[in-house]
Amino acid sequence: MQFPFFRSTFLSLLCVPAATIASAANWADSMFPVKTHDFGAVAVAAKTEFVFPIQNNSGRDVHISNVRASCGCTTPILSEQWIKAGQKGDLTARFNTGSFRGKKGATLTVVIDRPVYAEVQLRVDGYIRQDMVLNPGSVEFGKVTTGEPVERRVAIAYAGRSDWQITGVESPLPFIETQVVEKTRSGQRVDYELVVRMSADAPVGFINNELVVTTNDRSMPRVPVQMGGEVEAALSLAPQTFAIGSLKAGEDFAQRLIVRSSNPFKITKIECAGFEVDFTPTDEAKAAHIVNVRLVAQGNAGDVKSDLIVYTDAGDELTATSTVTGKIIDK
Repeated sequence: MQFPFFRSTFLSLLCVPAATIASAANWADSMFPVKTHDFGAVAVAAKTEFVFPIQNNSGRDVHISNVRASCGCTTPILSEQWIKAGQKGDLTARFNTGSFRGKKGATLTVVIDRPVYAEVQLRVDGYIRQDMVLNPGSVEFGKVTTGEPVERRVAIAYAGRSDWQITGVESPLPFIETQVVEKTRSGQRVDYELVVRMSADAPVGFINNELVVTTNDRSMPRVPVQMGGEVEAALSLAPQTFAIGSLKAGEDFAQRLIVRSSNPFKITKIECAGFEVDFTPTDEAKAAHIVNVRLVAQGNAGDVKSDLIVYTDAGDELTATSTVTGKIIDK
């Protein structure tokens, strides 16, 4: 019996050019601009992670079905399985320093099943030294309000050479200061305390950096210590940007704003260059306000990009800014 449909389908699959398969592999490979990372020498229990960025420039949505690790020393953590066309994602490689020792490495195989099947291999390596332990494993500031100094401490325990010393700490950020205090020393055991201070002038934004502890160990003189946190504005405004479209002079645009702070406040004034701003000032001090604002176009014809500034009863120490974009057109 003949099965012409299945026969033709089978033959068409056989005729798929090898170049097409290679092209799919190259396309998937290009989604990962960084494919290797060396953690260097890290301490026991140190939080040790690296984020591989993912960029989908394929023009099609991509689905990552799973990520395999060749060694239990590394745990892959995928931010999301679907990476939309033109969007970004990330894959975090977590080095399991609490469970493994010595020279370790892993190949992470990223399996893509849509729009076509492909595999991409990433690589991490490092050395988990067993003579040095951090507690906690990283410097975590958490969420901090700008203008508030913060201090964190990490205990560093070493067992090995009797003359081992910490000689300094390198910080990549000007608003981070460090101090190392030797607490105890007995035979081949020494305990230090690493004091990390964030100054009040730290800018708003995320902190994801490394301190480097330097020692007199010639074979492994540098030990990274991860540092993370987020500095939040004392006053936050949402949305941080909004578009008014095209307005004629005298026409208005309505926008709802959400203004928050850690402490109660009153909104006293809202200004935006090129617009008359109409809103109702608040009589009650609250930590969060929902404000309906009406912007009336006043400026000359042309593109608009203006700062909308919210003022409070705390003066210039507590203001927030949003960006207004759009266009003023002739009547």
